[in-house]
Amino acid sequence: MPLLGLAVVLTLSLNLASLATAAAQPPEKVPRVGYLALTSHSDPLSQRLLGAFRQGLRELGYVEGQNIAIEFRWAEGKHDRLPALAADLVRRRWTSSSR
Repeated sequence: MPLLGLAVVLTLSLNLASLATAAAQPPEKVPRVGYLALTSHSDPLSQRLLGAFRQGLRELGYVEGQNIAIEFRWAEGKHDRLPALAADLVRRRWTSSSR
């Protein structure tokens, strides 16, 4: 459980920092946020954390599907999947860049 909490805190802080940068981009670009979780999507704890994450985004003026996109990766309780899932999110973020 401590690893899950750390992952959520790191994900939130990194993604919220990138949202500030994304806000400075031209309006046609929708910021994308990666959401990485150790659990499965159907896990009750995951649902509560995801609800809190979405609420926090709404409080900052972001609504999924309107002005922000969220890409989910679920490790299904398998710690060994986390590095590959995180790497996938990083690759996707860069491939969507205009570089």
